[in-house]
Amino acid sequence: MKPAHIAIAVAAVIAMLVSVFILEKTRSGLKVSPLEVGSTPVTRYQLPGATGPAVVVAHGFAGSRQIMQAYSLNLARAGYRVLAFDFEGHGSNPRPMSGDVSSIDGTTALLIAETRRVIDAARALPGDQAVSLLGHSMATDVLVRAALAEREDGQPVAALVAISMFSEAVSATVPERLLIISGQWESRLRQAALDAVRLVEADAEEGELVTSGSAARLAVVAPWVEHVGVLFSPTAVRAAIDWLDETYGRESNTRVAAMGHWILLLLAGIVAMFYPLAARLPERASTPGLPTRRFLMAILFPAIAAPVIVAPFYSNFLPVLVADYLMIHLAVYGILQVWLSGQIREIVKPVAWRAVALLAFWGIAVFGLALDRYAASFWPNSERLVLIVLLALGTVPFMLADSVVTGSGRGALWRRVAARVALLASLIAGALIDPENLTFVLIVLPVFVLFFFVHGLMGRWVARRSGAVAAGLGLGLCLAWALGVSFPLFAGG
Repeated sequence: MKPAHIAIAVAAVIAMLVSVFILEKTRSGLKVSPLEVGSTPVTRYQLPGATGPAVVVAHGFAGSRQIMQAYSLNLARAGYRVLAFDFEGHGSNPRPMSGDVSSIDGTTALLIAETRRVIDAARALPGDQAVSLLGHSMATDVLVRAALAEREDGQPVAALVAISMFSEAVSATVPERLLIISGQWESRLRQAALDAVRLVEADAEEGELVTSGSAARLAVVAPWVEHVGVLFSPTAVRAAIDWLDETYGRESNTRVAAMGHWILLLLAGIVAMFYPLAARLPERASTPGLPTRRFLMAILFPAIAAPVIVAPFYSNFLPVLVADYLMIHLAVYGILQVWLSGQIREIVKPVAWRAVALLAFWGIAVFGLALDRYAASFWPNSERLVLIVLLALGTVPFMLADSVVTGSGRGALWRRVAARVALLASLIAGALIDPENLTFVLIVLPVFVLFFFVHGLMGRWVARRSGAVAAGLGLGLCLAWALGVSFPLFAGG
């Protein structure tokens, strides 16, 4: 092994060990145990013997219990008993979302009912019977409405913490105690938070506590973060703890454990460690680069043709929002790219299966294990495993074609960027052709961007050593997995 590879491996191992040590330290002394409320998977976080107020924690769209852990763990360390759960269709919940997503009486009503069942479970725990709610994005509207329903039934929740909130159910009087946290770069949601506070006092500003009778409102801004970063902001977590402490007349002197940058360091260490591993793969001849004219034709024609061919005839048949469309779109896209590139012979050459196995194992098992424990659900239940297999029918042809067209790991940067932009534009075009059914395609675009930054980098290292086909097969499996675990299950009706 070259000295540079040894140095990278040593640095990567150090980064991983330090990150895991610090992240595990945030769990030290806590009792973290699974619960089930009906079919809803719940995780209970608390200090042993803690009897403080309960807090129900809910994630946003396409989220899971794991992504809320910065709040769950820190609240538990502050003496609260925390119940975090996966909504229907999300994370490990086997029950798909259902109902009319555009109607309050449809999907939202079902999520409210599920939330109230978890609230009942929190009240049934031994100890303080008081319950507060904390949620992010989609969950904020659900929690606001659940709190109103609890109040109407004579058992009001004590306080609500709404992160990145949007809800038309907020009024001047309810919810009574409401803290709204927004990221600095969430301009529209910051305005929504300020509007909610100004229902109580018309000239209120961010950071100003306003009260009227029993109503209390506060809008807080977490610096230097956006819609996801706000979930890991120590400023935001501290604000949530302080709000609940004030509600209950408690004082939590615990130090907020920062998790976000340690998670990033761990994931970066895992990716960096793959570089010296890939360097030990057997070397194969690289795929010859395409002439510029053929390259442009191979990325532009599929980008235009795929949505035109697929979108007008789309009919949902898989229990995941737009997964079936993505499968067909990517398959058509990839087949057209291979045909136009004239590289069919490259794809049918013998495959370096060792390279495929290494990339799939590292990208799914190793990277996924870290992600699942600290940041986002990545291990599928049985329902999602079937979806991953079906999605691979589209992702594998697409990634095979992409690897060949972009130069087998050695292509120019502008070609890789152009190919990625063409794909994203093609998916956007599909959503514009059939906005009623395919709007959710737009929400999956960040998954593709992150995938190309992380897994795409590892695939490039594999392609340089073992060829485009090995990289394409490995990346195709990784992409199917990433899409299969990240999007909500949905059953129509």
